[in-house]
Amino acid sequence: MKLEQGQIWQKEDTYYRIVTWSRQAITYKEMTDPASKLGSVKDVTKKEFCRLIKDAVLLGPEQLD
Repeated sequence: MKLEQGQIWQKEDTYYRIVTWSRQAITYKEMTDPASKLGSVKDVTKKEFCRLIKDAVLLGPEQLD
């Protein structure tokens, strides 16, 4: 799996959008509604983020409309 800026992942009722990423760190926004884009921004390591999105689904543009 390749992580990229702007990806939105869904796990149950929570959405995670990657704001910025680097080799070892990820800044993501945790949201309840991806259309509103309101949520809290958090910084974690890439390893922590991968554990967070385990069993999550990567949403494509057609699923967000």
